[in-house]
Amino acid sequence: MARPQDPPRGFFPFGNPFKNLSSKNPVLSSNLLSLLNTFETNLASSITKLVPKEKSQILTLSWMSQAMASLCQTHNAIKTLITDLELPVSDWEDKWVDVYLDISVKLLDLCNAFSSELSRLNQGHLFLQFALHNLGTNAPQNLPKAQSSLDAWKQHIVSKNPRLESCHAILTSLVQTLNLPKVKNSAKGKVLTRALYGVKVKTLYISGVFAAAFSGSSQNLVYVTVSNELPWAPSFMDMQNTMNSEIKNIFLADGLTVMKELEAVDSGVKQLAPAIQQGSIDPISLQPLKDSVTELTSGIDLVSKEVDCFFKILLSGRDTLLENLRSIGAPTTVLATSPKKAAGKKQRGF
Repeated sequence: MARPQDPPRGFFPFGNPFKNLSSKNPVLSSNLLSLLNTFETNLASSITKLVPKEKSQILTLSWMSQAMASLCQTHNAIKTLITDLELPVSDWEDKWVDVYLDISVKLLDLCNAFSSELSRLNQGHLFLQFALHNLGTNAPQNLPKAQSSLDAWKQHIVSKNPRLESCHAILTSLVQTLNLPKVKNSAKGKVLTRALYGVKVKTLYISGVFAAAFSGSSQNLVYVTVSNELPWAPSFMDMQNTMNSEIKNIFLADGLTVMKELEAVDSGVKQLAPAIQQGSIDPISLQPLKDSVTELTSGIDLVSKEVDCFFKILLSGRDTLLENLRSIGAPTTVLATSPKKAAGKKQRGF
């Protein structure tokens, strides 16, 4: 993986989008206020749960799995809010539809890139399993084979994945969507726009962490300043500041990668190096490597499942919106981007 050359960059060159939410707001009914307050309270709670209690939890597959699961919950919550607002697609402004379709395509592309990297990391499991098998025999003639497999695993892990090269450009374009389009004097539209802003900020930041972890480049890490007037802002800034501060330190360290589970396996490999050279492996000394390999494999599987879940939620949302647009006779230009194209090379049978 490429090592970073610059500290994490801050993204927010487009002014304060919250002003579009707070200026000239129509009076909200008690029902709309209740819906918005409930959504934002739940959003704040979900973000708070992602603030690591220990530095050791940062850039772990465990945290990444939790974060992606949290994104799935938040995107399902915004679907529920749209239903509760009784805001049918026929009432959506064209620019809302355009922004939604554009963002969903970009997020699908990020999911494809993340899944590609998780699959690539999982392929390295074969090298580790072969090495563990040969090490477990404790036969001198098998130790060179084990060392060769471990060397191949290292080379595999540090190699670059070209599918990740587009992440920085995608994230940069997503930052621009934070500058929300103006909405007409619609109370329901204002509620939806404000809720979507929170979803986009959370999604953008977590996506940036994923891209930074997988690519090994701090340029993919995002920093967003949000208005203190938003009830979820303190939770978000706490998460962002806690994560970014430690992630900078992790990137400055001279490790094989920035992901903790991969580093744990590499540490186990280094500890066994002298014994391999001496031609004898103590089964007890092999256990730490076995444990770290098991944790790595399990972590990759969990993150893969959550990324797959997020992908399906995004694609389902697109399918529903496009179908509704067709039912009301929307212009063909609005329907030009097909979900299959949005899914890129990800073969999931959709």
